[in-house]
Amino acid sequence: MNGSIIETACAIDVGSRDQTIDMGSIALTQIRRDGQGPARPFVIRLVNCVLERQNPDKPNWQYFRVTFDGSHDRGLFGVNGQAQGVGLQIQREGDGEIAIPGQGMSVSALTAGTKDLTYRLRLVANNRPLVSGQYYSQLRFKLDYE
Repeated sequence: MNGSIIETACAIDVGSRDQTIDMGSIALTQIRRDGQGPARPFVIRLVNCVLERQNPDKPNWQYFRVTFDGSHDRGLFGVNGQAQGVGLQIQREGDGEIAIPGQGMSVSALTAGTKDLTYRLRLVANNRPLVSGQYYSQLRFKLDYE
């Protein structure tokens, strides 16, 4: 057995750690016409956030940055399966910032207590030929505190 104890500003709510988002069925004609499917909201809940650090020589926590990662496909998150010509896009609720795979989003202010981070996930055409079929993807997120 081994492990580590780390100093972090917030804990991630257990229900937010592993999520399955059902994107539903989307008509190929809708992707052709609109270039995207409907958005599906999801939330990452931060709990027990504290601003003070244990080490008084370090400044208090003020900001956090979320980074989403997974397979990349032309600035989108890649999908696997039979469907082709599409990728996934994550958009932050509120300011509309689009997540770029592997790159941190702009910083947000950290507040004590609980904070819900709300995003929208949608299927987007990637300028390749569209092919209907099942698809799936696995995305990861991380939080960096400043």
